[in-house]
Amino acid sequence: MNFIQIKETCIYMKDLGAARQFYHNLLALPIISEAPDRHIFFRAGSSVLLCFNPDDSQSKKSPPAHYAFGNYHFAFEVTQAEYLIHKEKIRALGIPILDTLIWKNGLESFYFNDPAGNVIEIVPEGIWD
Repeated sequence: MNFIQIKETCIYMKDLGAARQFYHNLLALPIISEAPDRHIFFRAGSSVLLCFNPDDSQSKKSPPAHYAFGNYHFAFEVTQAEYLIHKEKIRALGIPILDTLIWKNGLESFYFNDPAGNVIEIVPEGIWD
């Protein structure tokens, strides 16, 4: 198989209003689909962030039922030139930064939580190169 990328990332949040407030209103991700009490989908660059209500998702027949509980981790990639701008913007929004790491290649990334406790990381381009 020759995959191009991970096209979508799925997280589960019971409070989709909090998802809308955080990802759309604070982080400015465009909404591409929304079904009350079921899901809200956001555009994140060329990818999609899917936020499902786990109570609704676990009873589906099609697409197959999928749900989980707990805190997830995913990373948004930004340009190296804009990395510090994003870090300062998160601070300015009043979102606490949980941790900052310096990787073996010298690049830095930082972590913060969404309202459901999911761990979001901001990474500069080249982090995996």
